[in-house]
Amino acid sequence: MKKPIVFSVIKDQSVFMTAIMSLLTFLAVIALGMSLAIGTGVIRWNSQWDLYATVQIMDTDNTANVKKIFDENTDKITHVTEITTEQMRDLMRPWISGGGALENYLPKMYEVEFTTTDAMEQIGPQISKYARFLTHADALNASTSAGWKMILIASFVLVLTLGAIGLCISYITRNMALLHRRELEILNQIGATDAYVAHQMQIIIAKICTIAGGIGFVVAAPVLLLILSTAHSARVGLMAMLDISGAGWITLLLLPIVIIIFAIWMTKRTTLNILKNEE
Repeated sequence: MKKPIVFSVIKDQSVFMTAIMSLLTFLAVIALGMSLAIGTGVIRWNSQWDLYATVQIMDTDNTANVKKIFDENTDKITHVTEITTEQMRDLMRPWISGGGALENYLPKMYEVEFTTTDAMEQIGPQISKYARFLTHADALNASTSAGWKMILIASFVLVLTLGAIGLCISYITRNMALLHRRELEILNQIGATDAYVAHQMQIIIAKICTIAGGIGFVVAAPVLLLILSTAHSARVGLMAMLDISGAGWITLLLLPIVIIIFAIWMTKRTTLNILKNEE
């Protein structure tokens, strides 16, 4: 026969502890999910622009020299696209309105895709003698930096949440020990070992955290999918690159399991400390 656990949990107390752990698990999954999504976005953002650069010719007399460099390095350049005046006017319209005089101040611009990063590094200095050479990776460095900062913030929130889980488990365990002080005294009198008492507490906490972990993950997963869907619908910049891979979802699924294991370990440690102080 299966041995019944020694302690019982008051219904209201159980519901409260489950709700708290569900909320903390939800926050942990959201924080880790956002870190993974933003990390994937930053990597994709960087990789797609690694071979691109913009050439801005401020002096039209240098146009022939720049084109000559393009022609001499066709084996290192995938394609060269000239940005027309109309395209530049469309790009600048939100900031500059009206006036044909604008065309007199716009540089001649080309978007260049290189075959390799080495080719870009070789040709870039040559073009820089006659025009402004700006790699897309450098131009978008601010967006990439912002992405890494968001990852740090999400990771910091995750660490705080795990810390809160540790404090919560410690509090729950101490609270249960106070509620069942008489049962502890009886167990001590009949010679129950500290490890046995701690095991009883672990069973209760494991059940609560398992239910809470399932609730937290089930609620967090749709929220993450909604965030990703909203980001993709923007179709703009880094936001459109956010995603969570299959391995990322597996990691998120393992997070509640890790929290349960952590809670069981924390319960044993706290219970043994309580029993040691009671002696």
